[in-house]
Amino acid sequence: MKKVFLHVVPVVLAGLLALASMVFFTVDQRYYALLFQMGEVKLTITEPGLHLKWPLIQNVRVFDKRVLTIDSQDPELFITSEKKNVQVDSYVKWRIVDPELYYVSVGGDESRASTRLMQTINAGLRAEFGTRTVRQVISDEREKIMEDMRVKANEDAKKIGVLVLDVRLKRVELPTNVADSVYERMRSERKQVANQLRAEGAKQYETTRAIADRKRVELLAQAYNAAQKIMGDGDAQAAAIYAKAFSRDPEFYAFYRSMEAYRETFKSKQDVLVVEPNSDFFRYLKNAR
Repeated sequence: MKKVFLHVVPVVLAGLLALASMVFFTVDQRYYALLFQMGEVKLTITEPGLHLKWPLIQNVRVFDKRVLTIDSQDPELFITSEKKNVQVDSYVKWRIVDPELYYVSVGGDESRASTRLMQTINAGLRAEFGTRTVRQVISDEREKIMEDMRVKANEDAKKIGVLVLDVRLKRVELPTNVADSVYERMRSERKQVANQLRAEGAKQYETTRAIADRKRVELLAQAYNAAQKIMGDGDAQAAAIYAKAFSRDPEFYAFYRSMEAYRETFKSKQDVLVVEPNSDFFRYLKNAR
């Protein structure tokens, strides 16, 4: 009897464990869970923990709650408003927000959901690029395009129970066969702008220089007039002093001026003066004792 009991207990425990595994199930915090009964969704589980189900007639399917990524393997070709082809690499960040709708819409198949999202985004990008130039899609309006595409993609994503978190353009570039001609045109445009800026700078330089020269001439003229006035005042004062001195002693003043004349005349040994000896110029030399 004891031996039979020892053989029966493991079998009973194994059966209980098997039954427990069929009745209890756990939901990880990284996943949603849908509880099905006869193929119909009976319960959506969004919180982690231990849950019950009826064995055989109910089954559970889990769906990832984390952020998922769609990264294009090959660049897509789009046409701009200038009829130029551009190659675009992009990626999309999305996650499931309504697992039941997600299951009903795409059968809970991640690849089907990814395909639908990329079709929506590519169609939107084709429309966005078709109204913009190469420069706009590469730099000027790149951020706006990505934000607009996120909003538009969300409108369709809601229909399958997912949320588009971000749409990013990793690379936007011209095909090799047209890149050289476009870059050459861009260089030509930049060179034209540079030449225009140089011409405007030279014009401004000449204008500024002309104004400065005019002010310089005006200042020099004003300074010359002031100097002439000062010199005139000085000459007038000197003449007044000379006149005052002459009126006090005319003879002495005449003698002093003659001495000054002699000194200035005979200052250099190389100077030659031709004059008659009895000239009035030597008046004070002739009468000297």
